[in-house]
Amino acid sequence: MPLFFVASRPYKGCMTILSRWFSRPSLQSADGKGPWGSGGAGGGDDDKSGGPRNPWAQPPGGKPRGNTAAPSALDEFLKRARGGGNGPGGFGGGGRPRIPGAPSATNLWLIAVGVIVVAWIILTSFHSIGPQQRGVVTFLGRYSETLDPGIRMTLPAPFVDVAKVDVAAINTETFPDEGDGGSESDKLMLTSDQNIVDLDYSVRWQISNPQDFAFQIADPRGTLRATAMSAMRAAVATATLDDAIGSGRNAIEVKVQQSMQEILDGYNAGIRIQGVAIRGAQAPAQVSDAFKEVSAAQQQAQSDISKARGYAQQVLAKAQGEAAAFDVIYAQYKLAPDVTRKRMYYDTMEQVLSKSDKTIIQAPGVVPYLPLPGIAKRLPDAVPAAPAQGAAQ
Repeated sequence: MPLFFVASRPYKGCMTILSRWFSRPSLQSADGKGPWGSGGAGGGDDDKSGGPRNPWAQPPGGKPRGNTAAPSALDEFLKRARGGGNGPGGFGGGGRPRIPGAPSATNLWLIAVGVIVVAWIILTSFHSIGPQQRGVVTFLGRYSETLDPGIRMTLPAPFVDVAKVDVAAINTETFPDEGDGGSESDKLMLTSDQNIVDLDYSVRWQISNPQDFAFQIADPRGTLRATAMSAMRAAVATATLDDAIGSGRNAIEVKVQQSMQEILDGYNAGIRIQGVAIRGAQAPAQVSDAFKEVSAAQQQAQSDISKARGYAQQVLAKAQGEAAAFDVIYAQYKLAPDVTRKRMYYDTMEQVLSKSDKTIIQAPGVVPYLPLPGIAKRLPDAVPAAPAQGAAQ
């Protein structure tokens, strides 16, 4: 029976329970006295007679022994969790009984540890691999296997570590990259004709082998950028300035892509180069004005050359036509030399005289005509002579 319910019983019943409780051998000392010793000041009637002092009597000084209110279940649980269960009823010092049916402190700790272990196993043993991902598994730091898409189970951490790698994403590296510590000097490259060209380009790549990508190279992105810059400089060094800024870009891009793929395959980098694109190619800013003038002069030269070639083709076509006509006339001349000769004379005179002014002088008494194109205009008649003076008179 809990001690804090004793006060609710009748006085005689309480005294009977107390007498039985004090008579237990485990609660009496070797000298036959109770656990509270012999009497003392303020101990009640039993103290004066030399018997055990009433534990419910007020201590010397008149102060109450303690709070007689019943403790709540939360107070009991907190005290039990702090490890105070070494006294009567599972609590130390206070003598308060343990709540019936409640687990002990040891059981609570075991339950908490079990929950933590189960959560640890679930969170570190099951892995969700996306459709575009692959899981690289390492057992104690050594490669073990590659997980395919889906829900996969492994040993818990820290024994096993799973790194998810996206094998379908197309990554793009731009050059130069100011955010990555790049500088303007990374853009300037020397061509084969001893000119400097300013290039902006990009590289598209993706992961082809997750295992090699994760373990073969310590810094895959840094290695890729260094390889791209080296391959681009090597390709530009074999091209002229006109090729770099003009129609030769495609050839340079293909050459850089092939060179990068060969280098990365030699490293077993697990990277596939999807393409290289030159975004801009121009002369350096220091000589930009002069370069524009040179470009304008080159374009004008190309225009003049094109015009000259067109004129030459026209003259050549005309000459070829005249030669073909002469061949036809010569074939007729061999058949009838005199007739052909006269015909050629008349045609020639017609062509010559049709382009010049002409004056035709004929015998006296013939009215002259001036040849006009398509119109024959007659000159006015001669003015009649004045009458003789003798006739007028």
